[in-house]
Amino acid sequence: MMRAGTDASHTRESSRSIDLPDATLRRRERLMRKPFLRRVYREWYRLASDAVPPATPGRIVELGSGAGLLKETMPEAVTSDLLFLPFLDLVAGGEALPFASGSLRSLILIDVFHHIPRPRPFLAEAARTLHSGGTIVMIEPWRTAWSEFVYRRFPHEPFDPDAQAWEFSSPGPLSGANGALPWIVFERDRDVFEREFPRLRIEAIHLHSPLVYLLSGGFSMPATAPAFSFGFWRGIEEALRPRMQSLAMFARIVVTRG
Repeated sequence: MMRAGTDASHTRESSRSIDLPDATLRRRERLMRKPFLRRVYREWYRLASDAVPPATPGRIVELGSGAGLLKETMPEAVTSDLLFLPFLDLVAGGEALPFASGSLRSLILIDVFHHIPRPRPFLAEAARTLHSGGTIVMIEPWRTAWSEFVYRRFPHEPFDPDAQAWEFSSPGPLSGANGALPWIVFERDRDVFEREFPRLRIEAIHLHSPLVYLLSGGFSMPATAPAFSFGFWRGIEEALRPRMQSLAMFARIVVTRG
């Protein structure tokens, strides 16, 4: 729904302004001021790091790092974004990765894939640069009955599960999106994905987070729960785990290069 570098605050900012580095710097400041939201992202970073294969050689690279704090969890990771930001390691986009073939252990994308207007070139680059056994690890919005109700009732960016094409128009590097894209590619059109990218295999899709992101307020709204209650709400989410197919708002998607 909202990546660390692109979030709901763009409903208050023009498409042009959200594509500027200053907007990401402001979101990083908001993240540091919101302890509940930081807990959410740290949980997502843990989910992502758990899916990095320990025995596979190569570097770990995060795409679309934006205002995120992945290095708190994985200090060895290379952080990158389409924009130059002083706290990141690299300026890079997913369609032309500056890495040798077979040189990466993992590509990590936190709320990024649904902002990629041409996912096929990215997936081809992932297949090229990942070592055999390497993974693409994504935390992305997912289509369920609950999430579709939320995303359509409180729209901050497009969410179109009926889109026929994977591609979408984007006025700038960060402002375009289809929040339903991960579900489209890895669930609805899974047979198309498997046919077009035979070197990539969908390893696991883990549905999660029906409540805590909403309670955090994201980057643009105040939190509706205090930071000390995070554990309580995570406990509620665990109790709801049998119903994640209808309640989850996000998914951890793990794709392995075979």
